[in-house]
Amino acid sequence: MATTAPAGALTLADDLIISRMGYGAMQLAGPGVFGPPKDRDQALAVLREAIELGITHIDTSDFYGPVVVNELIKEALHPYPADLHIVTKVGARRSADGGWVPSHEPEDLKAQVRENLQHLGLEVLDVVNLRLSSVEGTSDESIAEEFGALAELRKEGLIRHLGLSGVSDAQLTEAQAIAPVVTVQNLYNLANRQDDALVARCAAENIAFASFFPLGGFSPLQHDTLNDVAARLESSPQQVALAWLLQRSATTVLIPGTSSVAHLRENVAAAGLELPADAVAELDAIGR
Repeated sequence: MATTAPAGALTLADDLIISRMGYGAMQLAGPGVFGPPKDRDQALAVLREAIELGITHIDTSDFYGPVVVNELIKEALHPYPADLHIVTKVGARRSADGGWVPSHEPEDLKAQVRENLQHLGLEVLDVVNLRLSSVEGTSDESIAEEFGALAELRKEGLIRHLGLSGVSDAQLTEAQAIAPVVTVQNLYNLANRQDDALVARCAAENIAFASFFPLGGFSPLQHDTLNDVAARLESSPQQVALAWLLQRSATTVLIPGTSSVAHLRENVAAAGLELPADAVAELDAIGR
């Protein structure tokens, strides 16, 4: 099972201790995760507030913007605090009209890693996730060539740890035969429970399971039961949904995104919300 470090933190390796409540930087870009933010000063303020609130786990990628978000992170936080761990992703490019274009050729994956290094102002990346799929679902296609390319960069010292995003159970097993996996990042929330078994596996193997779209994503979570539980606990439905994920397993970590300081504070407060057993039982039933 997972090893817990200071309250609310998760130890994945001797040099990788992350806050379970992280921050997903995707929403700092413009509409459609494309172009500059509407309010650059506010975007920088959100990043700095995340550090002030004790977050040591920021999720990003060079394809957010593209490049825009990583440059904002560098501007706001570089030189980085010693305990801050930036988790980035490779496996996609952006088209001129903002489309998402899968890009898994080994040489391009290596190029994407180097671009992340450059735009974040780093010599080594703490964690790089191989993005395999997004909301469209996972597959069991072999990823040996793609993951092997990242494992080569790990041996070269450009990457400390590796992870997977949009991954199936079989692909996780295949990747582990190539190099250690410290993080899995998949679609999972109260209403999307298809990865229950994978969540349990990650907990058993001390792999961080980061839920992307923890609040529903493009279709925000809305359910009478969620609203009722939130009202009883005098919390927002969003806070209850985040708290449920944190209590779901010992290695669940959260990366909710926002471009608002107030919303960031509300999200972080969810880490202190303890859901009683009857509330958890009610919420568990939503995804069944």
